[in-house]
Amino acid sequence: MILEKYAELNMTQKELFSKTCLKLLQNSFLSRDKEDNKEMYYFLLSFKNYFDEYFGIMDFEIVLDRELGAIQLVHREGNNLLKLKKDETLVLLILRILYHQHLVKTSINDNIVIRVDEIHQYYDSLELKKKINKTDLVKILRTYRRLNLIEPLGDITKANTNIIIYPTILLAINTQAINDVYNLIANIEDKSEGEENEETN
Repeated sequence: MILEKYAELNMTQKELFSKTCLKLLQNSFLSRDKEDNKEMYYFLLSFKNYFDEYFGIMDFEIVLDRELGAIQLVHREGNNLLKLKKDETLVLLILRILYHQHLVKTSINDNIVIRVDEIHQYYDSLELKKKINKTDLVKILRTYRRLNLIEPLGDITKANTNIIIYPTILLAINTQAINDVYNLIANIEDKSEGEENEETN
């Protein structure tokens, strides 16, 4: 049982166990490549059976992809899903597409790095009636930073600031096929056009 196993940990391990559990409950994701996640990521790997049992009591499951270096905490009934607005969904999908585009020209050991203005440019290329402004984009990116999906490398309000996209983005969007992501964006575009037509009729 978890209490018996927990008692076997030393004080430092108990503190790290608590810290890692809290981080997963708050943020849902851990990335091996994110500096402030690294210690927790490897600790969870070493004591995964402890975490499996602890979270299993609450009907959570740990999804681990060692190749990506990514961990996700998922509730089996979907109770920890984040409800996103349309612009938040679009930015997430755009980040996933930019991750894919940069992945093909990035060394296997390097992080995927984009610029803030690449997100703006892709969003604008969708030619939606409502554009995303800088304030809203910054707010959305800060949310995804908190969830350990990205890490800005400087002032996130500036267009030329670099952003690391972590492999956790692949767990956040539940499809490995990039065409599925393009289709999701197309569906959002179609719905937006439908809404615009309803307003003008």
